[in-house]
Amino acid sequence: MRPEKASIIDDLRQRLDASPFLLLIDYAGLNVLQFSELRNRLAAQGAACKVVKNTFLRRAASELGLPELNGVLQGQSAIVTGDKDVCAAAKVLKNFKAEFQKPALKLGVLDKALLSAEQVAALADLPPKEVLQAQFLGLLQTPAGNLVRLLNEPASRLARVLQAKADQAAEPEAAAAA
Repeated sequence: MRPEKASIIDDLRQRLDASPFLLLIDYAGLNVLQFSELRNRLAAQGAACKVVKNTFLRRAASELGLPELNGVLQGQSAIVTGDKDVCAAAKVLKNFKAEFQKPALKLGVLDKALLSAEQVAALADLPPKEVLQAQFLGLLQTPAGNLVRLLNEPASRLARVLQAKADQAAEPEAAAAA
């Protein structure tokens, strides 16, 4: 193999190894301005889009132990990788496709598990990672909050009874003063 090709495969392997996800798209039919717009939108979400040669991607993926991609590596292929949230990148692709009818999502790989295009579309419908973390934290805090309220209830009842007694005692004094 020529050194140039080995260098390209090595660069691709490093990119795939550094990313927790890989989305494979067919960019056929996108013009340069549209492809540039897609790259900009993905970059805003911490992802990058790179056009790859299918044979180079096949070799780099097999060297990393990723699932077999032979069935879908046909036509014009580009990869989307990133270091942040896969859901945000999938949402950008879904919105871009709704706007321009392209690119077609071929498949995804998340933590070395193969995802179909439908599964990647389901990821796009999830809320952002921060929202999911906040919802999870709220679920974790609910039992503790209920326990605190339960433990405070007897003291609260006693305080309300004492306040009612104090109010009753204050009523005859206020009537006598008037």
